[in-house]
Amino acid sequence: MTNETGKNTKVLKENKRKIRVDFERTSLWERIKLKYFSLRFVGRVIFVIFRVVLLLGISFIILSPFITKIAGSFMAPEDFADVTVRLVPRHPTLDTYKAIIEYNHYFDAMWTTAALSLISALVQTFSCCLIGYGLAKYKFRGNKLIFLAVIFTMVIPHQTIRTVLNRTFGSFRIGVFNFSLTNLLGGTPLSLYNTYWPMVILSVTGLAFKNGLYIFMLRQFFKGIPDELEESAYIDGSGIFRTFVQIILPLSIPMLVTVFLFSFSWQWTDNFYVSIFFPSRTLYTFPKIFTVPQPFTEAVGQAGGSMFEQAIKNTASLLVIAPLLVIYLFCQRFLIQGIERSGITG
Repeated sequence: MTNETGKNTKVLKENKRKIRVDFERTSLWERIKLKYFSLRFVGRVIFVIFRVVLLLGISFIILSPFITKIAGSFMAPEDFADVTVRLVPRHPTLDTYKAIIEYNHYFDAMWTTAALSLISALVQTFSCCLIGYGLAKYKFRGNKLIFLAVIFTMVIPHQTIRTVLNRTFGSFRIGVFNFSLTNLLGGTPLSLYNTYWPMVILSVTGLAFKNGLYIFMLRQFFKGIPDELEESAYIDGSGIFRTFVQIILPLSIPMLVTVFLFSFSWQWTDNFYVSIFFPSRTLYTFPKIFTVPQPFTEAVGQAGGSMFEQAIKNTASLLVIAPLLVIYLFCQRFLIQGIERSGITG
């Protein structure tokens, strides 16, 4: 066996030596011609060029709207009346940003929206976590039916949701044998409009914005946790709630952060529920900053005014997205881990 190994090693060394000698004897032009003028090399070059052009084209299609919005946010009103101005402003200015921040009360809207989004995201994350854990780990009659109902909430039309919410929270009554809360208020119905309570109630009950998706993600994640971990905890004397808090939740931090970020981001940019629960706009929220600031009311009525008005709305949208980009930079690692473990990707 040793002799055969020695022979194979000797043959291999001789072959390498022969290849090196043949390579050194070959002229430089022959080596270049063999390496760069073959069909295989030409095919690889064509494929690389095609891939680069395709990626650049897709990137341009995706990024061009953002580039246009960013360029328009630095343009003065007269730039929109000038047909020669495309992406590079002739009179660059920050007046649009200043007007939105000052006259549209951007920071008031940001803090109000941040408080609403934070409360909703925290409550939704906790409630969806409990619901998803129960659907994943406990077998009971109606489990699949409840899960189907959760999936069904993801496809309900918005107009149906609006009708149901208007009837539920527009005139909130608690009736017990013909006795209602309105009797204590002198016959005046108790309305929950223009308050945070509708969002809190929907979040606690797992019926808020996109909660069906969060429950599905958490259910898929909890199904991947081995049952042996819980069984060993039960043997050691831990109860259901203690096992959930001390064992399951620490393992679920990436997934919980992902759900929290999804909930916070979608609530941050939501206009559907805000338009329902805050009809009088008594609180400064982000939909209010998309109006034309007072210094630009005359400019909107002039030539190019419609384009300038759209540029004002685009600038407001950039100011809305900016805090989310900062949050994503710090939390992208948890977001990627949570999506990988949720079972959504293949």
